[in-house]
Amino acid sequence: MVAHTPIPLTRAIPAPEQVWYASYGSNMHMDRLAAYIAGGTPPGATRTYPGCRDRRAPERSIAVELEGRLYFATESPVWTGGRGFYDPTAAGRMWGRAHLVTVGQISDIAAQEMYRDPGGDLDVSTAVRNGRDELGPGRYETLICPGAIEGIPVLTFTAPWTLQDVEVLTPSAAYLRYLAGGLLESGPWEERGIARYLAACPGAAGSWTAHQVRELFAAGTGR
Repeated sequence: MVAHTPIPLTRAIPAPEQVWYASYGSNMHMDRLAAYIAGGTPPGATRTYPGCRDRRAPERSIAVELEGRLYFATESPVWTGGRGFYDPTAAGRMWGRAHLVTVGQISDIAAQEMYRDPGGDLDVSTAVRNGRDELGPGRYETLICPGAIEGIPVLTFTAPWTLQDVEVLTPSAAYLRYLAGGLLESGPWEERGIARYLAACPGAAGSWTAHQVRELFAAGTGR
């Protein structure tokens, strides 16, 4: 299995019916994503999600690498510690998992990320055309399109600010363990590489070593 890299869009394309929803956080896990789509409470969570209007599972899920960096900032009420954000302007590569969904589904996933009820479809045309669209001031209301895979736009959500605009915050062990498991589930990366990757992300760097992140795998699996 390989990680796919989006190809920048060099020409206008028709309004898509499907997109690759690129997750770099907890929704890399299929069981957690299933709660966003079909409704329910993910394992270990306290919040119940209403689900999408269209409850079909993604047609496919693939590993992706995007230009930019994963970093941790603002305290998560679920995980405690810093939560994950994506800065497409920062030097580096971010690992994630892209799910092939409809525009309606990614719209409803975004609504639930912002603690709102699913509703109407987002207009993704600006993001597809310009690579970015700030839909609102919220933490995950900035829509990023780094390009396309197999001719289908890749879309992800992040904050409106950049890594340089915010104070990074150390992520919790539980959150790092969950992200590490999501990356491992995605396919092409092994434990050692995942541990090095996460330990180097701003917010984790200086507080977590690659060895400590590797120990989280053992803690999570009971080894």
